[in-house]
Amino acid sequence: MDKAILVQRYFEEKKFVESTIQSFNRFIEKGLQEVIDENKEAEPAIIPHNIEKFKIRFGRITVGKPEIIEADGSRRPIYPMEARLRKISYSAPINLEVSTYINDVQRENFVALIGKLPIMLKSKFCHLDGLKIEDLIKHGEDPGDPGGYFIINGTEKVIVNVEDLAANNFVVEEDTKKEFHGRFFAARGSYKIPHALDRKKDGIYYLTFTRVKNTPLIIVLKALGLVKDEEIMKAISSEKMYEEVLLNLFEFVEIKTQEDAMDYIAKRLGAGQSREIRLERTKEMLDKYLLPNIGMTTSERLVKARNLCKMLKKYLEVSLGRRRPDDKDHYMNKRLRLSGELLLDLFRVNFKVLVGDILYNFQRIIKRGKMPSIRVIIREKLLTSRLYSALATGEWVGGRQGIAQRMSRTNYLDMVSHLQRVVSPLSTSQENFSARALHCTHIGRLCPIETPEGTNIGLRKNLAMLCSVSQEVDERAVLEQLKTIGLQGI
Repeated sequence: MDKAILVQRYFEEKKFVESTIQSFNRFIEKGLQEVIDENKEAEPAIIPHNIEKFKIRFGRITVGKPEIIEADGSRRPIYPMEARLRKISYSAPINLEVSTYINDVQRENFVALIGKLPIMLKSKFCHLDGLKIEDLIKHGEDPGDPGGYFIINGTEKVIVNVEDLAANNFVVEEDTKKEFHGRFFAARGSYKIPHALDRKKDGIYYLTFTRVKNTPLIIVLKALGLVKDEEIMKAISSEKMYEEVLLNLFEFVEIKTQEDAMDYIAKRLGAGQSREIRLERTKEMLDKYLLPNIGMTTSERLVKARNLCKMLKKYLEVSLGRRRPDDKDHYMNKRLRLSGELLLDLFRVNFKVLVGDILYNFQRIIKRGKMPSIRVIIREKLLTSRLYSALATGEWVGGRQGIAQRMSRTNYLDMVSHLQRVVSPLSTSQENFSARALHCTHIGRLCPIETPEGTNIGLRKNLAMLCSVSQEVDERAVLEQLKTIGLQGI
């Protein structure tokens, strides 16, 4: 079959920016509600004296279609060309269901406008979605324009894809001194916590996460509930070959109970506090900040312990030469963060700011001796201005810059290239030779030719023409499939 026909058929069904548009659709359909569910309730610190309990609850969130409110107060739909010409933003209203409860009795329940969300052109929520060529021309649009960008104050903005190390993936690397380092980024919602597993010269394995610095791994395992030495050895491996683990077990043989292990960690965390407070803080640290991707309740402690044992087993196998160290530049160990995921990060942070602002305004009015309606104190411009600002300046959460860029319109190919761009978070001023080099796993995923010269070489890449990015993997379906080929639960 002729290749030209094949490529033509491919582009009849798919677009260059299809992955980007799918990512944005998923962000609105599922992502926004996930953020609201993470912040379901808010309780003000100051409430009237005659009330025992006051709660603000957030429910269903919906996004409309792009519209404009004229000077006379009238609302009407707006199309992208008008937004470009009038130097306004192509955005849609965000409506959120809000209810308040006094002593667990509902006081008010309403749907509030909490802000405006910039809408990606040609996405499901754009007026251009599904229009025929004649209708696109009628609305002043180029029928060949792929979409996948935003219009902020009349300027076309692109959110570039960010290449990042895969979260929840334990990687063991070898440095120039022939020493090994285990790294793991545990991600869950707004949490992204780095964990490090290292072996010091004394032969002891140490775990580092959040404020828990260089704590012996065996102590952490015992604090999580794997108290018996035999259980720890079995969880690491059924083979009796790891003498180094025996050395670690022997070193901390005097710690026989879970509470002793907790107290050992607690003393390193807060030396000046009473035992009860120390232990309480340690339990919270282990539940919330140690492997939060597995769970954040006490019931998951043993699962966390078994996962740490599996990580130690991998570290041992790599250090003993039975397994190769991981290659950070292999695309298996990387993930692309598309516009939907990046906007989700932005919305998550700014929604928390909005909730904080609502609570602050509520408490300020309570101090004056009045009981305000929540409807009045929601400032919709707060969320809108913060979203617009990030897209206009390119400054993102976490201090990253250049995420949103002004779209290059030199010619059609330049525009498509800009929409397909992939940026590495590594510093352009450092050498990072291996990260800049072409890797064999780039084939079919990234373009082997298109990259700038100079300091950005190899760090600014572009997706291959026929590359599409999978959005979401159904974990249950994968697990069921693995069970059919022999995966067993522990």
